Amino acid sequence: MASTAPAAPTVVTFESSADPAALVYHIDLFLIAIFATIVLLRLPRHAARLWKFSEWSTGHILYHTNLRRSATRRVEFNSEAGSRHHDLATDDTHWSSVQRVNEKGAAPSYPPHVSSCPQVFRGVLQLLHARFNPGVSLLQVIIILIYLATLVYPAFYKTNPFSDPVRYGWIGVSQLPFVFALSSKNNVLGWFLGSGYEKVHILHRVIGRVIVLAVNIHGLGFIYQWNLEGVFMEKIANPNNYWGLIAMICADILVFFSTNWWRNKAYSLFLATHIIGASLILPAIITHKPATSPYILTAVGIFVLDRVMRWIKTRITTATIRPLPELGVTRVEIPTINAGWRAGQHVRIRVLSSGMGLIGWSETHPFTIASIVKGEEGMILMCKKTGDWTNKLYDLAKSSAYEGEGEARKVRVSVEGPYGGPGHRMFSSFSAAVFVAGGSGITFALSSIQDLIQKDLEGHSRVKLIHLVWSVQDPSSLVPLLPLLTSLVQQSVFTPIRISIFYTRAPIGKFPFPDTFFRSTALTLSPGRPKVSKILEASISKAVSLGSGVKDHEKITGMIVGVCGPVGLVDSVTAEVGKVDPLRRDQVGGIEIHDECFGW
Repeated sequence: MASTAPAAPTVVTFESSADPAALVYHIDLFLIAIFATIVLLRLPRHAARLWKFSEWSTGHILYHTNLRRSATRRVEFNSEAGSRHHDLATDDTHWSSVQRVNEKGAAPSYPPHVSSCPQVFRGVLQLLHARFNPGVSLLQVIIILIYLATLVYPAFYKTNPFSDPVRYGWIGVSQLPFVFALSSKNNVLGWFLGSGYEKVHILHRVIGRVIVLAVNIHGLGFIYQWNLEGVFMEKIANPNNYWGLIAMICADILVFFSTNWWRNKAYSLFLATHIIGASLILPAIITHKPATSPYILTAVGIFVLDRVMRWIKTRITTATIRPLPELGVTRVEIPTINAGWRAGQHVRIRVLSSGMGLIGWSETHPFTIASIVKGEEGMILMCKKTGDWTNKLYDLAKSSAYEGEGEARKVRVSVEGPYGGPGHRMFSSFSAAVFVAGGSGITFALSSIQDLIQKDLEGHSRVKLIHLVWSVQDPSSLVPLLPLLTSLVQQSVFTPIRISIFYTRAPIGKFPFPDTFFRSTALTLSPGRPKVSKILEASISKAVSLGSGVKDHEKITGMIVGVCGPVGLVDSVTAEVGKVDPLRRDQVGGIEIHDECFGW
């Protein structure tokens, strides 16, 4: 009986008809070209900010400056108006009868306004801003699809995942500079686009998942081949190969601990795994494949630049913390920092105190700056109790808030920033401004409105009216901020301000205000939720009608709607803006939205 020779082991070879390194290089060039095109489209708005030095020189580095009284402007009333005493908070004729003149009699200098798009495309732009998912617009989805469609070409051109895992390794590595650039707080790509790092972070997540998918196809393809050949242990013992396996494991850990569940439930763990994983994956890849050094070194350069900038933008100083029980927030006062930010920007703060717990002192958290630049109190932050860290901060402030006749707790803090903000958009270039805030989102609205008032007094604001809408759960939340809100109405000499406050929960016990307190048309308190559609319509009517104030001779340059709060509030306001009649939208010169959404 003839013996049968054993079958030879199956040998799988991977071949590609195209050079993968050259292919992904040209794909990256194509992506950069798309990005450059978008930047060019936004260039006019970027250039408009050059009209005044302070518009583009601020918003980068925090500092302290000595407060000096600037050149004042006189407020003159005509004789007829001067013979009467007007309640500035209730009578719009106050603003219509005012004239502004400086010491030399020069007219105000208003900022140039550049619309986000031509009038013919306003309807399309509003459609693109519609929500596809909570917190995700249709425009963001389209950008993501364009990016993914671009990568489909190198992923399937003359190859497939089962025959050429080498190419997928190159695809993953080629995207590393982009994912590092989009993850950095000092985001160069975001700066060119006029967007903060938090606005483009969705692309960071998408690109990160693309990298993980590509790296796993690459690594598992070779593992499958080596197991078929029976040489896995021999191959994996090669340093080039086991460093590749380490890189793949790091990528998988990064994406696993970056899911919403880990970010919301264990943010410190998410952050630690990100730092360790990102620190290991780069040297692992370059050891695995030295030819990838251009991409790795670019990513390292971006990472180092961000770290250097964060060190430059960090200030360690002393802050005073006070609890505000009505709002459930901790007020953080930093008098040694009073300049360097733009209205609407935020900082990342670390409280260097053992009272924050074992690791709480090492955590950094973002908070919107609630005060105006060069204010007498310096930088003010309002930290809402929403988690372990903010609860510890509140307890720390509460424990010694009123010892020794009202002395508050002083702590050492590390303040990093500023970040985010309106970008290339100038709120003062619009004809009307509506701010919708939910809960602690009032900090964004307060800083923006105070900034508009200051620019208006200096003759550098086109805004003809301001409407603040604030939703709170309990009307007692208004108590700590009532003096500030009242002063806003009184300080805005040339632009009428209306403040509408809504509470959604019935007050417990005695109502905190007398029935006659809110008879003013400028400051109202109402139960229920705000009807945003009616508020927008009223603001449009006021902006386009005659008799709105001293800027009636100025052309209508649009309405800005600033919204800060949870995702649901931002999405609902965006939906209401999208429902505005196209004719009314064009009458006011277009409507733009700037949103600041709670969350990581």
